Amino acid sequence: MSRMMEWIPVVFVTFKFLVLATGMFFAVKWHYDQGKKGKTPANEKRAVLQAAGKVAAVFMLSLLVLGCIAFSLIRMLGM
Repeated sequence: MSRMMEWIPVVFVTFKFLVLATGMFFAVKWHYDQGKKGKTPANEKRAVLQAAGKVAAVFMLSLLVLGCIAFSLIRMLGM
């Protein structure tokens, strides 16, 4: 059991790094794409709403994945 406890920080730090790196990649890509295309105010509002929807979807998906991991880890440890 103690060997598994040694891996928990490694798994959580790796997961955190992947989530942050993915978020940074899409943030930079979105800003780069916005700078390349000419926008009108109507297109800008639509783009902001689409980006907010994508961010909310990714957040909910990562929250669900983290909840499932935590639930399975709790069951595995017998808590």
